[in-house]
Parts: sequence; structure tokens; C-alpha cells
Amino acid sequence: MSNKRREFLKISGLAGLGLFGTGMSNFSSAEEMERLPELIKRKRVQHFNMSGFAAPKLDKVRVGFIGLGMRGPGAVSRMSKIEGVEIVALCDLIPEKVDKVTKSLEKTKHKPAKYSGNAYAWKKMVERDDIDLIYIATPWDWHVPMAVYAMEAGKHAAVEVPAAKTLEECWQLVETSERTQKHCMMLENCCYDFFELMTLNMARDGFFGDILHAEGAYIHDLLDLNFAKNAYEDMWRLKENYRDGNLYATHGLGPIAQLMDINRGDQMDYLTSLSSADFHMADKARELAEQDNFYASFVEKQYGGNMNTTIIRTKRGKSMMVQHDVTSPRPYSRLHALSGTKAFAQKYPVQRVSSGHGWIKDDEMKVLQEKYTPEIVKKVGELAKTIGGHGGMDFMMEWRLVDCLRNGLPLDQDVYDAALWSAISPLSEWSVAHRSNSIDVPDFTGGSWKTNKPVDISLNGGGTTKVIV
Repeated sequence: MSNKRREFLKISGLAGLGLFGTGMSNFSSAEEMERLPELIKRKRVQHFNMSGFAAPKLDKVRVGFIGLGMRGPGAVSRMSKIEGVEIVALCDLIPEKVDKVTKSLEKTKHKPAKYSGNAYAWKKMVERDDIDLIYIATPWDWHVPMAVYAMEAGKHAAVEVPAAKTLEECWQLVETSERTQKHCMMLENCCYDFFELMTLNMARDGFFGDILHAEGAYIHDLLDLNFAKNAYEDMWRLKENYRDGNLYATHGLGPIAQLMDINRGDQMDYLTSLSSADFHMADKARELAEQDNFYASFVEKQYGGNMNTTIIRTKRGKSMMVQHDVTSPRPYSRLHALSGTKAFAQKYPVQRVSSGHGWIKDDEMKVLQEKYTPEIVKKVGELAKTIGGHGGMDFMMEWRLVDCLRNGLPLDQDVYDAALWSAISPLSEWSVAHRSNSIDVPDFTGGSWKTNKPVDISLNGGGTTKVIV
């Protein structure tokens, strides 16, 4: 590591999270909310275009993991099965979690160093000279501080969703990635689910014609999980629901943004967002508090609404709808509906395609599946289902990330995607707070969206990385 980088890390370490202004922040304060329009209008020059950027090849991808709670342990297990990966270090606030995951690797070649015990143990891990990639699976408040610190230390960053919570944080990710020329990939696993990959391949072949409207969502009944004492450290996920907006937009948004070439041929222009009232969270808090005083502090909190609906118009005059509801008793759905000039497709409740007034027949659907199953699915799809992670999409995402790094290929998701898809949450909060008035969506690409090439999910000479089973 260079002396310059060491000095940076030393200074930022002494300053705690001073590097990031106010540090841990939500858009819950009126002052932060009112600054949004000026942040959107701010002019900037793109220092380096990270869209299509290919970092130098890495024969071995040396990884350090931060966060071993809900998602981290699964990621460690899956990554341990990918050729060319060396798990160098593990970090979590709680030592027992680090010990447990370390023990799970005993029969593998991986012998990671352990970091834990305080809120900043991760900094020492990031400062190591023998790590190429930092995998961040922590509560949302820590995503940007850790990703920026990693890139400043010369590492690529892979960060769980959402990559950022505020617009200022989104800009920090973009500017740091451009300046350091290090990847910052948001780990949007839903872009790697099987039907999403197939429809993206179909779109690239022109099957849908010009896609004029698409819908995505995160509709998932998490009411009991969010109130569970042992689910999320310090009940952080429940506390996120004090905000009112489209708080977890990226699962539904990411796949349709790729289908519509957002950041790569088109760009979001403005959005408007509306939330229902809360019909579940406050009632649940009162119900639990009657039985357990632990929940008394959650009774008087103001919770966001059940259903949020955000509508986006693009620069090319297309439309997108993204919904968020984590409290209603509804079947799980990410919608994934796309309407083109030639055909229509939707994933939930049943994966179907239409090229006219009705659904195509099952035998026709099988023909489409055989024709449009992407290379990545043919290569590792069945293994991914066996290894797991939300039905295999987690593993395909991680395998693809490693394979791109080892073969010096551009990533499917870049820092502009991480920033834009994450920005929908604070922008929606502003709109909800202002009676659903529209608000402009910032262009994180600095205008390069007009010439950036669409996402290419073909293996492009990659696909050489083996799976260890």
C-alpha cells in the first residue's frame, strides 16, 4: 500500500466517520430532505467513466468479508466454492459470529484471519495489503463508509443492497469509484434470477420490441421478522421502517432498469411517489408491548406506510413503476412485468409471456426457454440451484463477479447502477413528504448514459472459473 493511502487511512481512522460528514444519517430530518433538490441540480464533471470499465485481471481474488449476520455466512460459504477465491479475512462486531463462520471453513483450503470486538475492527482488515475485494453485508448505515474506505485502500467493493441511503452517499460512491478506478458493485442478486436473465436475453434479441413500460416491486411480508428480537442486530431493520418511502427499491428495480438500458442508452428523468398510511407496524408494536416491555419504546414511533408506489419517467419518454410493501399479508412478489411494442412478460404470480391478447402456450414457452436461456445459466445454473442462495441467484451473482475479475471483464453492475437504484429511496421519501410532488432524478453518469453500451450478459471469453463441489 502506498504511503499516500496509508496516510489517508490513518487520518480517516482518527476521525472516526468524519470522512463522511455527518456519518450515519437517514433522510428523517427536515433539513436533509429539503437539501435534495440542490443536490440533484449540482453539476459535476465525470473524472473517469466506470461504465464498461475492466480492471486488470486477477488470477486469484482475495476476499475480506464484513458482516456475518443474516447474509454474510451464506456468502462466505458460497464464495468458498468458487475457483480462484481465497477467503483472507472475516469481520463482525460480535466475536462469536466470526468464530462460527471460521469453524465452518475448517475442511476447506481457507484459513481466514479474524477481526471483531469493536465497531471499527473492519478498518484494520481493509488496510491489509493481501485483499483485492471487500464484501460488505452489514446494516445499511455502514455500506457507504465501508465501501468508500475499501476503494480508498485500493480494493474493489461489493456491497449489499441498498448501496446507499442518502443522495450525498450516492455521490460519494460515484466519485470515489471514478477517482480510484475501483469497482463498486451493489450485490443486487435479483438481476441474476433465472426468469430475469432470460427476459434480459430476450430483450437484447429484440423479442419485446421497444420496452415502453416496466414494473418491479418488493412485496414481502416481513412484519414478524422485523419485530423478532434475534433477527437483526439492535433491531436495525425495524428502525429503518420509521422512514416513509420506497425503502428497498433495488430488488424490483434492478432487473427492469437493465432491461430498459437505464444508464446505458436511457436515463431516469423524474419520479413521483405515494404511500398509504401504516395499518400494521404501530399495531404490531402495541400488541407486542402488552406482553413484553422490551417493545414499549417502539409503540410511539411513526412508521412509514404499508404500500409505497413510485412512478418514474425516463428521458426517452418511457415509464417504470416500483412498489414496496413489507407489512401486508400478501404473497411474495417482485412483479417483474415488462411491456414492449411487440410482446409482454411477467414473472409473478406465474412466469408468462404474451405476444398478443393471450398467454403463449406451455410448449411455446419451453421453446422460448431453450432459445433464450443465457450462457451463464447454461454454465452454472444447475450448480447454482444446488449450492443455493435464494434459489441459486446469489451464487450466480458471486460466480459472475469472480469470473469477471479473474478475466478482466466489465461487471454487469457498476457504481452508477448502485447509486441510481439506491437513490430511488431518498427521492421517494422526498416526494411522499411533499404530497407526491415530482422530483428530478440525478444523472450519476455525467451524461455518459447517452453513449454507454447496454449490459452484456454473454460470457465474452470469460466463463473459465470452475465451481468446487
